[in-house]
Amino acid sequence: MTDKIKMSANEALERLKNGNKKYVETGLSNGDVSSSVRLKTSNHGQEPFAVVVTCSDARVIPETIFSTGIGELFVIRVAGNVIDDHQLGSIEYAASHLGTRLIVIMGHTNCGAIGAAYHPDNDNKYIRYILHEIRYAIGDETDPEKACILNVKHSIETVEESLEIIKEEHEHSLKVVGAVYHIDTGVVEFV
Repeated sequence: MTDKIKMSANEALERLKNGNKKYVETGLSNGDVSSSVRLKTSNHGQEPFAVVVTCSDARVIPETIFSTGIGELFVIRVAGNVIDDHQLGSIEYAASHLGTRLIVIMGHTNCGAIGAAYHPDNDNKYIRYILHEIRYAIGDETDPEKACILNVKHSIETVEESLEIIKEEHEHSLKVVGAVYHIDTGVVEFV
């Protein structure tokens, strides 16, 4: 484990909630993307306070949604916010080497990957891996918003069951939480 821990999971979650509130109220991202912060992170490395695993959807921009800047979030994007070994390795890296205590699995409303999972004719060569995982997560659920939540919960379970660091670090307040981003309002609902 690293000695870089700067913020507890609970503090990180509050920071995300406050950042989302700013974004929703102002419609602007208030994160620092200045040349000074670029130089600082270039010279001294990153210290993200949260990992955000979310969909690749172009309407879902975690740094903007949470009003964060360079070096503050460790973002992992994959269609349908599904979890496989690559995402697990990235999460493990952020927790063990960067000291990040909060892992957020964030789905979103109107998700194209969720919608595609309802149609077996979408099983192209590589897309099928994503759709299979989503279908497994949502089962027979036909409501897209409920399916989104089931998919998020499945990804949380995968992270918690797969990573030894999660099991070992619960006493050190490493936390995995779920969220749904409402693309129409900009609000993030933690589930």
